This record gives sequence, structure tokens and C-alpha cells, in this order.
Amino acid sequence: MSGELPLNINIKEPRWDQGTFMGRAQHFFMVTDPRNVLLSSETLDDARVTVENYRAGIVKPGLTEDALWKAKYVYDSAFHPDTGEKMFVIGRMSAQVPMNMAITGSMLTFYRTTPAVVFWQWVNQSFNAVVNYTNRSGDAPLTVNQLGAAYVSATTGAVVTALGFKSLATRLPPIMSRFVPFVAVAAANCINIPFMRQRELKYGIPVTDENDNRLGESPGAAKQAILQVIVSRIGMAMPAMAIPPVIMNALEKKAFMKRFPLLNAPIQVGLVGLCLVFATPLCCALFPQKSSMSVSRLEPELQERIRQISPQTTTVYFNKGL
Repeated sequence: MSGELPLNINIKEPRWDQGTFMGRAQHFFMVTDPRNVLLSSETLDDARVTVENYRAGIVKPGLTEDALWKAKYVYDSAFHPDTGEKMFVIGRMSAQVPMNMAITGSMLTFYRTTPAVVFWQWVNQSFNAVVNYTNRSGDAPLTVNQLGAAYVSATTGAVVTALGFKSLATRLPPIMSRFVPFVAVAAANCINIPFMRQRELKYGIPVTDENDNRLGESPGAAKQAILQVIVSRIGMAMPAMAIPPVIMNALEKKAFMKRFPLLNAPIQVGLVGLCLVFATPLCCALFPQKSSMSVSRLEPELQERIRQISPQTTTVYFNKGL
């Protein structure tokens, strides 16, 4: 009977083996599924109730294992893993493909003038700031002043970086100027993500033992987490911002594109979307969501605390964020 679903299914962890790249990829294809953005609040809340009840030992009549895992992934796509709060919709990883599809496509289409570069870089970094804040690691809140300072610093640095690369590209062949948005975005990610997560770098993020018992907060773990996220984000942007320019450079020489120049934007957005559908989950899967590091690499005070409260622990775990 489906109502006899066992209570030993570990839904605290992903359904697939996170020790392998393929297992992580399967997991993130579910988490980043753009269709999750369209789910109603009622559906999201129902998934949360299903997951929380199951963790408490309450099984809804008729619940199957597949339905439980589906509820778990709907829950994961909308609720923060540390705070349990419902995330702002455009900051969710399931919104990455449709949002980046529109923004990146526009950046690649309107890259020739300085006002266009400034506007679209500002839009992109504003969106990234929302994503970085929404998917931060840890459960400590940012104050309005901290958030405002981080946003202004990150977006200003990103726009200045973009303009700098644009000026350099004027001395390069025309095809190279098409890659200015990617170079600027890659550099801007190195600015935006640390700024939006600066509180983690200062105070640390929660680290736990293998049984999820909280052991303390570590700035060193935060540095590793943020570095991994930066690498993932740059990798995520690379196919979407490097492949379409090459294709569009060839297409724009064709007669039909010269005859119908308005096709440029929709074709470019479509190409970006196709790249992002695969690049987003595959690059999220480069590193485990539940990252780890040796106790010997932690801060001396935290090492001492762990030796006192959990002497058998040699490795700690933490949510790296996305």
C-alpha cells in the first residue's frame, strides 16, 4: 500500500549520489528546472508540509516515494536550505534560465554603445546581487545598511569593469568586441559575489559534523564556499556568452539577417536560453552543495572547540550556497 511508505528515506540529502558529478548534475537539473518558477504558493506550501511532516514521522495517506521526492525538490527549489524561508522568486535557481536568458541575450545584442553597456551591466549585476543574497550560505541576516553597501559596491565595480573592457576592445578585431560582455561578467562575478556575501567572510558560515550537528562558524569555510560559487557562476556564463556570439557573427553575414535585422535579438536570446538550460545545472554540479573541509584547515579557535565537543570529528560540512 502506498500509505505504508517507510520513514527511513533520507530526504535531507539529494536523491542521487552527490559524490559523483553525474549524481550532482541530476540533482541540479531538478533544482534549476525553470518550470518550478510557475508553481503557485499553494503548491510550494503543500510541498513544504509534505516534507516537514515526513521528517516528523507523519506520512500523508497515499504518498508514494516518487511523490515524496518530487515534493522534496519543489521544496528545495523555493525554500532556503539554512533558514527555511521562502526565497524571493527571481532569486531562486529555477529562475536562472529565464532571467539570464533575457538579460544575457540583451547584453549580447546591445553591446555596441556605452549607455547600453552601462544599462545592461547594471541590470545584470542587480539581478546577480538578488541571486547572491537569496542563495547565500548561513542563517544570519544582513542589515539594510550592509545590504545596501554591498549592492552599491558590487554593481558599481561591475559597471566600471565592463566599461574598462569595452574601451580595451576598441583596439581588437570586431569579433573580439562581442566577447566583452562575457569578460566583464566573469570579472564582475569576482566582485559581486564576495561583496554580497561579505558578512560570511567576516563572521563565517555554519559548519557541522556528518550528522548535521552544528559545531560553530568558520570564515575559512566561507572563503572556500564563495570561491567555488564564483567558479561555478563563471562556468555557467561561459557557454551562453561565448557560443552565441560566434554563431551570430556568422549569421549576420547572411542575406536573410540583413533583410530582417529585427531577428537578431530573438535568435540571440533563444541561443542563450538553449545554452543555459544545460550550463546552469551542469556548472552548479561542479562542486557538492554540501561542501566539506578538514578540521585542520579551520581557524585555531574553532579547531580547539571541535576537539572539546566532538573529538572524533576530522571533517566538517557546510552549505556552500549557489
